[in-house]
Amino acid sequence: MNNAPQPGHTDPAIIRNFCIIAHIDHGKSTLADRMLQLTGVVGEREAKAQYLDRMDIERERGITIKSQAVRMPWTVTEGNEAGAEPGTYVLNMIDTPGHVDFTYEVSRSLQACEAAILLVDAAQGIEAQTLANLYLALGQDLHIIPVLNKIDLPSANIEKYALELANLVGCEPEDVLLTSAKTGLGVERLLDEIVKQIPAPVGVADAPARALIFDSVYDTYRGVVTYVRVVDGELSHRDKIKMMSTGALHEMLEVGVISPEPMKAGKIGVGETGYLITGVKDVRQSRVGDTVTVSSRPATESLGGYQHPNPMVYAGLYPIDGDDYPVLRDALEKLQLNDAALTFEPETSGALGFGFRCGFLGLLHMEISRERLEREFNLDLISTAPNVVYEVVMEDGTQHTVTNPSEYPEGKIHEVREPVVNATILAPSDYIGTIMELCQNKRGNLLGMDYLSEDRVEMRYTLPMGEIAFDFFDQLKSKTKGYASLNYERSGDQAADLVKVDILLQGEPVDAFSAIVHREAAYGYGVAMASKLKDLIPRQQFEVPIQAAIGARVIARENIRAIRKDVLAKCYGGDISRKRKLLEKQKEGKKRMKMVGRVEVPQEAFVAALSTGGGGTEKATAKK
Repeated sequence: MNNAPQPGHTDPAIIRNFCIIAHIDHGKSTLADRMLQLTGVVGEREAKAQYLDRMDIERERGITIKSQAVRMPWTVTEGNEAGAEPGTYVLNMIDTPGHVDFTYEVSRSLQACEAAILLVDAAQGIEAQTLANLYLALGQDLHIIPVLNKIDLPSANIEKYALELANLVGCEPEDVLLTSAKTGLGVERLLDEIVKQIPAPVGVADAPARALIFDSVYDTYRGVVTYVRVVDGELSHRDKIKMMSTGALHEMLEVGVISPEPMKAGKIGVGETGYLITGVKDVRQSRVGDTVTVSSRPATESLGGYQHPNPMVYAGLYPIDGDDYPVLRDALEKLQLNDAALTFEPETSGALGFGFRCGFLGLLHMEISRERLEREFNLDLISTAPNVVYEVVMEDGTQHTVTNPSEYPEGKIHEVREPVVNATILAPSDYIGTIMELCQNKRGNLLGMDYLSEDRVEMRYTLPMGEIAFDFFDQLKSKTKGYASLNYERSGDQAADLVKVDILLQGEPVDAFSAIVHREAAYGYGVAMASKLKDLIPRQQFEVPIQAAIGARVIARENIRAIRKDVLAKCYGGDISRKRKLLEKQKEGKKRMKMVGRVEVPQEAFVAALSTGGGGTEKATAKK
């Protein structure tokens, strides 16, 4: 069935490297399924929907989280519609994620390709993430093949969106390819066009070997599995390889290609994408963006790596069982190998114990990372409310970087600077007023507005990252009935009137519940958190005041009433002074207990109180 030329002996002239980029739910994984079936690498018996979405979490949510590379053979016959040269070719395809939080994953995939298929839903048209991914591809100087998918849908508007796509890419509407990934219509023509349009990879076969690491995964049995794109030379079985950034030397125990399951090969050469296994267990030895070369004849110049992404959102992750701290550290290291955009550093909390401060590219990224840690490493975790990084300038000129409310400095503050993003919102023009109102409530500034067509508009805003980090996306989707799409990128910072709201239990601040919010929203946060904790914390032997405060000024308060033991149960009839004496004694005891007693906050209260707005945000979009 698989009649492709063997790895390592493949002429680069017959190799085509490409990826599929699109907005969420425009059919990337379904198109990949049809290609796998048409090229014969997946038979009818093994075929299943979204074949390349391997993780349970991807299949449950219907989204792609990890890019997947696969090698496919394709034979072009005489007289094909595309006018491609007949012959058997090797197609290396990478299926990429569509969500804005996984843009870094897309940017890495693009560097292993010569071209990108830009896929657009014929019923929905161009969306915000379509534009973002297109600009990423153009920035890498890739050839773009525009494709309109889902043309079989009754609501498909082919002429309108083909014109929109042609204007965007800079081609004629008739050059836009029409496909239905679900039925397979037009996919054969697309494969022929890939062969015709995409340039063959360029590299020097007899030069010292150079291969770019574009992904790595950790396998419990085989150690680190490294995915590479060979640019020059070749990598052979049992070669001693060298990582150019660290200088580490390893022996290759296995080399091969993914088609779509791992397939051993003697070697891989110029233009090929494949995997290497060296038996290394230390995940830091195989960095994404590093260059692999052969130690016997090393290359002198490394390939351009990746610009490392800056985390947008920070949250604390703490194991519910303190003994799991070392397990969590190992799990984060292994996950970081697979997800290079994740950052973490140790931190401690008076309330939650030892944990890690983790940086994520967005809320969905945070939610997926936490879920993967819990599933893949069998951990029970508490995550604190997400927040962004602030720069605090004191009146004496000293500067503090605050990634956590507990780091917020005391004393006279001159200025607080918060990160801002440039957001692009695409929506039907009927919702312009609704979107403007939402963005103004979130302290946004309108930069500009363009009509893509008569009834679709692109709005550009600067918005504080802290406002996006909670429920902005949910509100945008609900107010526009799901039609709006959002993309954003970091664009610097601005001064803002921000304050730290402390939550005090019996006069003692609990660091896990503190938050940095805009002064206008401080009262609302304080009232909401105080009333929430009143319901969550069980009654104690003494009365417990819950207060929200900015500095020394209390802005909200709730009381948890004491459990009152009936000390008068044994008094029946008799002198009232006896009862008074017992009640006074109880009062004195409670006063003394209040001075030495500590408020017991159950773990469930932390979990429930800290899941304010963070959980589930962006689930609405997590469909593919």
